[in-house]
Amino acid sequence: MSPAAGAGPRQPAWREASTRLRKAATTEPGRLRTLGAVLAAALVLFGAVTAWQVTDRATAADAVVDRSQPLSAAAADLYRSLADANTTAARGFLPGGKEPRPVRLRYEKDIGTASELLARAAANTGASSTERARIAALNSQLPVYTGLVEQARANNRQGLPLGGAYLRYASERMEKDLLPTARALYDAETDRLGSDYRSAKSWPWAALALGVLALGALGWAQRRTYLRTNRVFNHGLLAATAASGVVLLWLAVGHGVARAELEDSYEHGARSLQVLNTARISSLQARGAETLAMATRHDVLTAQGKDAYEERYSTNMRDLYGIGSGTDTADARPGSLLDRARSLADGAAGRDPVAKAVAEVKEWQQRHTEARKADDAGDYEGALARVTDEKNSTGEAFDQVDTALRQALDHEQDDFRSAADDGRDALTGLAVGAAVLAVLGATGAVLGIGRRLSEYR
Repeated sequence: MSPAAGAGPRQPAWREASTRLRKAATTEPGRLRTLGAVLAAALVLFGAVTAWQVTDRATAADAVVDRSQPLSAAAADLYRSLADANTTAARGFLPGGKEPRPVRLRYEKDIGTASELLARAAANTGASSTERARIAALNSQLPVYTGLVEQARANNRQGLPLGGAYLRYASERMEKDLLPTARALYDAETDRLGSDYRSAKSWPWAALALGVLALGALGWAQRRTYLRTNRVFNHGLLAATAASGVVLLWLAVGHGVARAELEDSYEHGARSLQVLNTARISSLQARGAETLAMATRHDVLTAQGKDAYEERYSTNMRDLYGIGSGTDTADARPGSLLDRARSLADGAAGRDPVAKAVAEVKEWQQRHTEARKADDAGDYEGALARVTDEKNSTGEAFDQVDTALRQALDHEQDDFRSAADDGRDALTGLAVGAAVLAVLGATGAVLGIGRRLSEYR
């Protein structure tokens, strides 16, 4: 049968459906359905983005506390163990062929600690090929170093001068291969710690912006309903607004608290630990140079003809105590490692060990000056006593410095852990809570709009 006169060709089904939808959208029920769908989608998106961004920051905060900071501390301990082993090995040569048993035990403990830390680092370093290569290099170089030390000891016990040559070569391997690699590993772990801190503290701007937009849309929808019905409250929309407001407030306050605590854990914990670790390393290097200067009898010279180890001692002491430091210096100079450690310390419990280290470094410098005067006057045995004796020696002062810095490190580690735990705890439950409240808010918005739609049936 031919189409009726004047009727156009029949439209495709999809176009007819589209036309009907457009016409329906111009009616009030159609507008309400569209509004309900948009509000529900906005609230679900707000909850999803909030859960995602909070989870991302909570994961970074967990990494700070449980992974990157402990690995950074372990890398610093690895460096310290290697440096102390090198210093102790040289210390064992000073009395001649009879190596003191406590010195031998300390060296073995340092090597054992370094080996254990290397095994732990290999198990926890992750997928970084660079870090794995550094750990592999340390694992291969450490047996070479200990073998050279043992050869030096064997020759030294027989009174052969070749022992000193082996010791110098072992020390060179430590200074040129192992310690730079260990320092690079420490720097890499410290950089990772900084990256995790930045991720944990970054504001969730997308979630905050969506929350504000969702609240704005809900406010506009309630005003629209009021203008058309003269009803002050729509319970569904009001519940959706309350749920969204709680999520937004929880997000802002929770992340603000987390950020503040993490910042405190960085300034008075992680950053302070980094400075203290560097100070401890500088003191170890200064002690090692001082000991090697005596062990080699100042035979290792720089291009300028100066004692290479004495120059190294002075460089590390300037880093530790300050440029221009000496027996006439009453305190650590501004900008020195000990001065920075003291300024970063939180409270008397943190400052007192650093102040003790400052006092002992000054005593160490005075005793070192006396040892140099005795050595320059030809009294090598007297100088040796001032460097190695258990009492009133530079060695005793160094041990006091190291003990004080260890106490300061322990205190700052506790401060870091406490503040960092408080920071990540502030995010606990926020991701799940945001998702649940967002779904409830979306449900409330749909029910609120559905209430209005029922009036048209």
